[in-house]
Formats: sequence, C-alpha cells, structure tokens
Amino acid sequence: MTTKCAIVTALILLAACNPPATTMEPLPETAAFGADLEFLQEHTSLVVLTDADAQAQVAVSPDMQGRVLTSTAQGSEGTSFGWINRPVIASGQRRKHINVFGGEDRFWLGPEGGQFSIYFKEGDPFDLDHWQVPEEIDWGLWALVSQSAEQVAFEKDMRLENYSGTVFDLKVDRSVRLLSVDTVNVLLGLEIDPGIHMVAFESVNTVTNTGSEAWTAETGLLSIWILGMYNPSPTTTVVVPYAAGSEEAAGPVVNAAYFGEVPADRLTHDDEVVYFKGDGEFRSKIGFSKARSMPTFGSYDAANGVLTLVQYTRPDEDDLYVNSMWELQEDPFNGDVVNSYNDGPPEVGVPPLGPFYELETSSPAMALAPGEAHTHVHRTIHLQGDEAALDRTAVAVLGKSLGTIRSVFVE
Repeated sequence: MTTKCAIVTALILLAACNPPATTMEPLPETAAFGADLEFLQEHTSLVVLTDADAQAQVAVSPDMQGRVLTSTAQGSEGTSFGWINRPVIASGQRRKHINVFGGEDRFWLGPEGGQFSIYFKEGDPFDLDHWQVPEEIDWGLWALVSQSAEQVAFEKDMRLENYSGTVFDLKVDRSVRLLSVDTVNVLLGLEIDPGIHMVAFESVNTVTNTGSEAWTAETGLLSIWILGMYNPSPTTTVVVPYAAGSEEAAGPVVNAAYFGEVPADRLTHDDEVVYFKGDGEFRSKIGFSKARSMPTFGSYDAANGVLTLVQYTRPDEDDLYVNSMWELQEDPFNGDVVNSYNDGPPEVGVPPLGPFYELETSSPAMALAPGEAHTHVHRTIHLQGDEAALDRTAVAVLGKSLGTIRSVFVE
C-alpha cells in the first residue's frame, strides 16, 4: 500500500514558511454562503450554478482551474460547505511550489512521487525544494466552453513530462453539473425526505491522449485525482464503509501509515465501517485500496447537522492505481483509490494549513492509445435539515445511524 503524506507535509511547511501577504480576522466556525460568495466575487471570476428556487448553489472558478470553491443547500444565508483559503486568494500572489486556494472539488493528476512523478524533474531529489505542482493544474484560467444555469464546462490542453522523461500531450475536458433531487434519488437508491435541504453536484473529468505515442506502464501513466476540502467542526466524523474480506485476501482494512500512528480516539472501525475524525485539529490521513473501497463514503458534521456523501467511478478488478510515494518505487502501481485527510498543527506552536478536512478519489492509471480517453466522475452531496430524515438517509447509504456515528469518538 502506498502513501501520499509528502504533499500534505509540503503544504504545511509552505504555509509555515510563507505566510500569506494579506492577514485577516478569523471567520466564524461556519461561514454563510453569501459572505463567502461576496468575498470570492471580489477576487476571482465565478460561475454560480443554481436550481430554480436559488437554494442549491455551487460556486465554480474558471480562474482557478474550474474548481468548485464552495456550495450551499439553503441560499445566501445557508451554510457554506467548502473550505476556501481567504488570505491566499485575497493576496493575488502566485506562490512557489503550490497555490493553496482550497475548494471542495479540484482537478489534479497523479502520480506525485516516484520514477513516474510529474511533480519532480528527472534526477532531482524527492524533497520540498524540488517539488513543484505542474502549472496547468495549479495556476491560471481554464477555457470556459459552455455555461447554463445548472452546468459549466471547461477545457485545457497540457504537455507534461514525468521524472523518467516521458512526455504526455493531453487534453482535459471538465464539466461541473448541479444534480436534481430526482437524480440523487436514483444514485442513492432512495427518496430524499422533503425535510432535507440538499445541494448535489458532480465533476466529470475526461483526459484524452492527444499525442502520437501510447501511454504505457513501462514509461509511466497518469491518473485523475479529485480532492475536496471542507470546513471541519469538533464533531465531524468521516465514515467510510469498506469491502469485507480477510487481510490475507484483501489487505489491510485501512492504510493509516502516513504520519505515524493515529490514536484510537481518532481512528477506529467495526466490521463494516471505518470512522475517522475530521475536526481539523490533528494532522492525519487514511487510504483505501481497490479491494476495500466502496461506491459511497462521506462524513457527518454533528455540530452543524450536515451529512456529506461522496461517490465516484468505481475501480474494475484489473485496474492499477499510481503510487505517489516520494522515492524510487518497487511497485509504482499499487496506490489508493479513496483517501481522507484531517488537517492540524504539524508541531506545537506551528499553525495548521487550514484547518480543513478532505475527501478524495482517484481514477485508475490511464494506459491510453493516441486519441483514447478516460473519464472519472466525482460526486458530492450535502444534506442538511430534519435530523430524523438525515438519520434514515445515513442508515440507508452508510449503514450507520447518526447516533452511532456521533457516539464513536465521545470522550
């Protein structure tokens, strides 16, 4: 099993060594969507997707690579679900290594480390000084192809070179679409209760090999990597159902070997579900292999009554997943499918990057012939409202009641 801890370590070091030029008073624990929207409109171009009654809204930035920055289920006064890095956005300054804008659905590519990395140049050591997020996925406008009230589409041509010298010519087509209640009912196999407020959206991310050479495992492959950053609370719990099977047959239930041992009061599991704290107070990360990953996972923020669900394109049995460890690797195609990260201080006296927590998914490694394409779908569903209705949804989709989820980490 591989790890992806290096990127988070890098982000925290960057934040500590390069504080934002613009300082601001901290926001309340949960900002209203209208306040976030007003701030974002001052500093970046926005496309705001909305339903007919303007309650479900999704803010997407063409300037920031077509990322979803935040969303709400109850209009301008509703909870703003995405974590956004206000000081970095307001500064307008481009940063070395990475620009940490935040956002609850952003497009990246893997692998991060290893002999097939696109974040290190050939021969460079795998360290922070030499790590660089490719410009195409880190900075600058993506062309807006089409726009309607409920959908927006972007495209971006790229040329990338990996550590081993393989050049990739590719085109990314990315669309973000607001999802209706009827669509979500079908996707979840249930009926959303009328007492629940919902915003749901999906990003459809297609990579096409526009070059003249096939992409092969021998010279390196790319993967689509979607990361969602959310506002934490003291009572947020990430809930990840996992596939059954013995460790001999399916491997470990969860990979937690990222930053050392995760205490039992922050990570535990029963025979069906892994529970992980998303409070933004302790730096830690978990991952799930293709043998353990299930089609839906999520989190519950008991403080704000928010149930978040994530779905994605499921792996096939024969799919390979890229390895992002910062080293030359013995097995470059044994990576994670699903990840969750909880932010926190890297050490006493050093502030966290956010704080935030993340829900992430990755596509398989893409072995594409010239002209061939691969699509990865990442879907986000936020539910808020009547607790009894939310509880029925949690039981149906995640297999656990809100009471059970809430009680796991009670001191």
